[in-house]
Amino acid sequence: MGLPRRGMLHLAASAVTGVSTLPFLPRPAAAQAWPSRPVRWVVGFAPAGGNDIIARLMGQWLSERTGQQFIVENKPGAATNIATEIVVNAAPDGYTILLVGVSAAINATLYDNLSFTFLRDIAPAAGIMGIPLYVATNPSVPARTLPEFIAWAKARPGKINMGSAGIGSAGHLAGELFNMMAGVSLVHVPYRGNGPALAALLGGEVEVVFPTPPSSIEFIRTGKLRGLATTGATRSEALPDMPTVAEFVPGYETSAWYGVGVPKATPAEIVDRIHKEVSAGLVDARMKARFADLGGAPMPMTPAQFTKLIADETDKWAKVIRRANLKPV
Repeated sequence: MGLPRRGMLHLAASAVTGVSTLPFLPRPAAAQAWPSRPVRWVVGFAPAGGNDIIARLMGQWLSERTGQQFIVENKPGAATNIATEIVVNAAPDGYTILLVGVSAAINATLYDNLSFTFLRDIAPAAGIMGIPLYVATNPSVPARTLPEFIAWAKARPGKINMGSAGIGSAGHLAGELFNMMAGVSLVHVPYRGNGPALAALLGGEVEVVFPTPPSSIEFIRTGKLRGLATTGATRSEALPDMPTVAEFVPGYETSAWYGVGVPKATPAEIVDRIHKEVSAGLVDARMKARFADLGGAPMPMTPAQFTKLIADETDKWAKVIRRANLKPV
C-alpha cells in the first residue's frame, strides 16, 4: 500500500536533511500528522457480525486513505463493555479507537456496576452508518410471513427461541420490543456476536434472530434464511419486497447505528481529524455503494451530533429495559 503524497514528501525531506521535523511541530500540526503509525480499532463483538463488517470496511478505507493500517481487534463479551473498558483505559492519543454501536446506549441502563460512564469517559468522534435490522427465521419455521410468524409464536408462548449477539445487543432489544408490541413470548438465547447467533439460526438451534443486514443479507438473498420484515421506518432499498414490522405491528421501529469513539481526553484536534477522515469515506461513491449493498446508509455526524444521538438512544432503551425488567446474566 503506497504512502499518501504528503507522507512521501515528509520522508523525502527527512532523507535530504537527515532530520525529521515532526518533533518540533506544535500540537495542532502534530494532530494533522495523525495517524503516523497503525491504529488499533476495538470491536466488542466476534468476527463476521455487522459490527465487525462495518469496522473492517471503514478500516480498509481509512488504511488506504491515510497510509497506515487500521487493525480490527475483536473483544467480544459483556455486550461490548469489555471493548469499551479497553478504550476507556487506553492512551488518549487517537491510536486506540472504539466501534460504537447501540449497545453503548443500552448498557447505560442494563448494567448497574460499570466501571465507566459512556458519555463521560468516551468521546464520540464520528457517525458511520445507520441501518435497520431484519426479522430472520430458519427456513424450517412454517411461517412464511410476519403475521403468520406472530400467530405461530402466540400459539407457542415460551417455546420459540430468539438468538442474539448478546445481552443488551441491538438484536436483543429489538426482540424484546417485538415481544411487547406483538404480544409474543420469544425466549432470548444470547451468543457472543451476530456471527455465532446466525450460525445457530442456520443450524436450527434457534428459530429467529433480529440481525443486522451486513451479517445476514446474503443468507436471506440466497434463501438460507427467510427474511420476514425489516425493523426500519421504511422498506429497505436492498430488499424492497420485504415489508416493515410496522406494517403489521403499528408503531414498531428500531435501527442499529455505528460510529467511532475515542478516550475522553483525546485532543480535540485529533477527534476532529478522525471525524474528517471518516466523513470523507461517507461521501465516497464506492463506500456509499457498499453501504447500500449491506442494507444501510451513511450516517455523517459531527462529534456533537453523534453525542446527542447516543444520549437520545440511551433514554429510549432505558424505557424498554425497565419495562421488560431486563438484567444481565
